[in-house]
Amino acid sequence: MELREALAKKVAWISVVSNVILTLGKIIIGLYGNSDSVFADGIHSAADVFASIIVLVVIRISNKPADKEHPYGHGKAEVIVSGIVGILLFFVSIYVVYEGISGFFHKIETPSLLALWVAIFSFLAKVILFRTSLGVSKQYNSKAIEAIAFDHKADIWASIAAAIGVLLSIIGEWANIAILQYGDKVASIFVAYLIFRISKEMLIEAFDILLERSINTDTLKDYLAIISEFDKVKRIDRIRAREHGHYILVDLRISVDHSMTIKEGHDLSKAIKEKLMSKFDNIKEVLIHLNPFYPEE
Repeated sequence: MELREALAKKVAWISVVSNVILTLGKIIIGLYGNSDSVFADGIHSAADVFASIIVLVVIRISNKPADKEHPYGHGKAEVIVSGIVGILLFFVSIYVVYEGISGFFHKIETPSLLALWVAIFSFLAKVILFRTSLGVSKQYNSKAIEAIAFDHKADIWASIAAAIGVLLSIIGEWANIAILQYGDKVASIFVAYLIFRISKEMLIEAFDILLERSINTDTLKDYLAIISEFDKVKRIDRIRAREHGHYILVDLRISVDHSMTIKEGHDLSKAIKEKLMSKFDNIKEVLIHLNPFYPEE
């Protein structure tokens, strides 16, 4: 748990520092280099800075052990943060698309070549940050770090779009092709769409977990296969499992021989729980209810 928290903080801090640098570079160059798409990309990076700071605050909370007030732990704190980041990105996308559309009604100013280089540099930096963050989020099943990774992913495509838009605008001026000069404006709208799509994915996942949607069927089948290995389990009456942030809670109802003693039932439940948790390190709790089974059933 301490290692998980330390790595999560490290990823978040790297994200904060890198996004601050990229934000300043893209906003300044976007403004003075006459590039709406690079400026829009800078606004998105600014949202990333805010998101990373929130993650830093919440990581310690989500890793706290269960207590009297929170008997199931604090894992959903990360999910709440993921939802907040999703809402933030949604409003960023609305702002960016508004700025992009309004640009069509003003005099076109061709972006500078420096804006193109900034977009390319941002793309390379975000590819590295995305792969690193996603790897850590999968290894430690962290929704908060996954939210950061998705932010980086949106920036990858946003930077590509910005670079293409700036390049088309520059070519349009050089070749005197009017329609190409709007490339930067179109690119800024495309950036807004990418940001919106990422925000939608994050919000849907956050709501699913907060509303305690069951985990996917394939994983439940894996659980059932392990439980079925126990000969004393006569029937699996019901199984439920839900994500609680970076870990999973399992509820299980099984039927055992009606003559089984309380101790035998306890030992069986303990064995099932230990085997499930040994096979799946993201399972934090397994609650097992025993029902009596009669041969004539």
